Amino acid sequence: MVPAGCDRRGCLRAHPRGRSRHGHGPLPGHRDPTARLRVHQRGEPPSFTPENSDTSPSYRDRVRGLGDKDRAAVRASMPPFDRATTPAPSMGALAETVRLSPGALRSGHPQTSFAALGPRAGRIVADHSADCHLGERSPPARLYELRAQVLLLGTGFDTCTAFHLGEYRVPGPPRRRYRCVVSANGGRRWWEYEDVNLYDSDFAALGADFERGASCGGVRTCPVGSAHSRLLGLVDAVDFARGWLREHRTSRAVPE
Repeated sequence: MVPAGCDRRGCLRAHPRGRSRHGHGPLPGHRDPTARLRVHQRGEPPSFTPENSDTSPSYRDRVRGLGDKDRAAVRASMPPFDRATTPAPSMGALAETVRLSPGALRSGHPQTSFAALGPRAGRIVADHSADCHLGERSPPARLYELRAQVLLLGTGFDTCTAFHLGEYRVPGPPRRRYRCVVSANGGRRWWEYEDVNLYDSDFAALGADFERGASCGGVRTCPVGSAHSRLLGLVDAVDFARGWLREHRTSRAVPE
């Protein structure tokens, strides 16, 4: 099944609903709810891996109330990121299906890697800088150049990570330190870097304004299996986000 309005010759960035392995509903006539979508389009979902970071909200939740010794034990048990083997369980079935598909390529960022299929996959995932989550040296910027489409698959604008590229394009965005554990020479080491302070708590409001202001056909609603989904242009979404964020957000509103 190909959602109405998808460009069969173009690039599609899919945003599935995370965690649920069956949240999209079955596509008619196929046991795999993503396979027929993958046959016709270039699936390219992000894979966020908070399991290897001690600056992520999931780590703070995990160690809340623990003493120093127990916190150190949690850090020591964290698996290092490995591009070939590290899963992304929090991202749901589609991200893992694409990552494990024959011919899939994956970018090398240790926290926000992308898996891609199709003839442009190499261009999309190449040169993903380890200190740039979702900015100019990352797959979203390459997808912007390729004028990709975005499919919000059974999820809302609050998960539309294309908006993050708009964050990078706002002059002087707030920045913060990140830290994660990675594979190195058969062992593990901690990697620390500075990048834009990513924040998505206002993305639902941003997306609502984007959808209201989109020109005719700019945001199409479409069923994919049993999932209510939206199809939109990534360039339009990023450009709108940049202007909206400059108007509505201040650095004080962005917690670390």
